[in-house]
Amino acid sequence: MLTIDEIIANALIEDVGDGDHTSLSTIPEDATGKAKLLVKQEGILSGMDIAARVFLLVDPRIVMHPLMKDGDAIQPGDIAFTVEGPSASILKAERLVLNFMQRMSGIATTTSQYVRQLEGLNTRVLDTRKTTPLMRAIEKMAVKHGGGHNHRFGLYDMIMIKDNHVDFAGGIAKAIHAAKKYLEKNGRDLQIEVEVRNFDELRQVLDTGGVNRIMLDNFSPENLRKAVEMIAGKYETEASGGITLETIRQHAETGVDFVSVGALTHQIKSLDLSLKAC
Repeated sequence: MLTIDEIIANALIEDVGDGDHTSLSTIPEDATGKAKLLVKQEGILSGMDIAARVFLLVDPRIVMHPLMKDGDAIQPGDIAFTVEGPSASILKAERLVLNFMQRMSGIATTTSQYVRQLEGLNTRVLDTRKTTPLMRAIEKMAVKHGGGHNHRFGLYDMIMIKDNHVDFAGGIAKAIHAAKKYLEKNGRDLQIEVEVRNFDELRQVLDTGGVNRIMLDNFSPENLRKAVEMIAGKYETEASGGITLETIRQHAETGVDFVSVGALTHQIKSLDLSLKAC
């Protein structure tokens, strides 16, 4: 997985190329200035640490003064930070800082809306792998700023047996046994989660055992409650599939441990932020 600095470095290559010729041609080389990050929309702030890394990598002479922190509730008119240093360098970093922070704050804001729906319950909100390519670490960071929790980061850190794996393996029991044998053979210590689509598949998992979590995919709240009762705390439970802001609490009230929501990272609207000279 790319490090944060690698993501930023590649983004700078994409945006700056061989130079910010507008700033280089219009701003004196020795000019210095100040700017502020102005909030223009209500939400949850995310991306302050990323902005600090961008400014540092663009020009170590830029000094950022944080006035708020990741996870803070924000309102129009708030100033998240001020920054001062070489004017051309600030402008070079401007769009990348905004691109990161606007998207991250949008994700954090959306996540917080889902989390608020579960107040008073023990169910936790999870993200998924439905992220922008090469931006997963940053987008999952934003989910945490919004009060959510991260599911697996990739194909490498969990065994997650889904419908296609079951179908290709020749059945649920064969897939689970094969996964356990693989882990033992390769000396890997990974959790095993298996997706079920109906009660028949659930019974097969319960008869087979050997997993850590059961994902109940596209179960209605009524069936989800029955499934949670059948599992009876033997394994962690996760509800997934088409769960919206309007229906998440109904699903969570069934007693399920986790609800995973792909929309946290792939159906969000960026928050309106602006970097203004001051």
